[in-house]
Amino acid sequence: TVVTGVVGVAGLLPTIEAIKLGRTIALAHKETLIAGGPVILPLLKQYDAKMTPADSEHSAIFQCLQGVPPDALRRVILTASGGAFRDFSTEELLQLNQDDPELVRKKASTHPNWDMGAKITCDSATLMNKALEVIEAHYLYGTSYDNIDVVIHPQSIIHSMVETSDSSVLAQLGWPDMRLPILYTMSWPERVECSEVTWPRLDFVKMGDLTFREPDVTKYPSLTMGYAAGRAGGTMTGVFSAANEQAVAMFLDKKIGYF
Repeated sequence: TVVTGVVGVAGLLPTIEAIKLGRTIALAHKETLIAGGPVILPLLKQYDAKMTPADSEHSAIFQCLQGVPPDALRRVILTASGGAFRDFSTEELLQLNQDDPELVRKKASTHPNWDMGAKITCDSATLMNKALEVIEAHYLYGTSYDNIDVVIHPQSIIHSMVETSDSSVLAQLGWPDMRLPILYTMSWPERVECSEVTWPRLDFVKMGDLTFREPDVTKYPSLTMGYAAGRAGGTMTGVFSAANEQAVAMFLDKKIGYF
């Protein structure tokens, strides 16, 4: 098993080489499928390699689909924390950017629920990470873009859901921690026994309320662009991802602002 956790499109070529060796790919980064999906899927078949998702959202979908017949998937529902600016209105965010752009930069790279590194945390703040996951879901599960939804779930307890053809909705829940999806992608189809010291069990009383809301596409225009790039197909998803990588790098390097 080869775990691919390289940030950005730099992980594409090493992943291709691992596929050619017939390895099982534990995919922990999005760009392999986003930039190379039309090439990667035929390569997996050609070299009889398997690919399991290690991203928390796609691991959740993968777990929910165990035992679901191939033709029974109706809809994929990706949950999003909403990132650093989830509690800001568009107007408040614009005002904050005008008053203190450096604070905006600092907040954009500090996630309220996850510790993921600056680039992915910025993608979460803009909801770009969810736009990329929409494209990834299309390639991983063969789901049409019309049947992939995104919902804001601030607590990050439900990591994603699937709806089956009979209208049942299956969800995977857990504390926001990447260890579990990484463990599952490496142990699949088995389950590893974990003690409560290693992995605290989910306490529903301590967890409290689970809330959901529709994403604000005015505040998060990247989500709309992600669907458009996915539907355009071809190299457009790769271009979309590359443009984002360069924009985030320039933002973190203080060469451009948030707006």
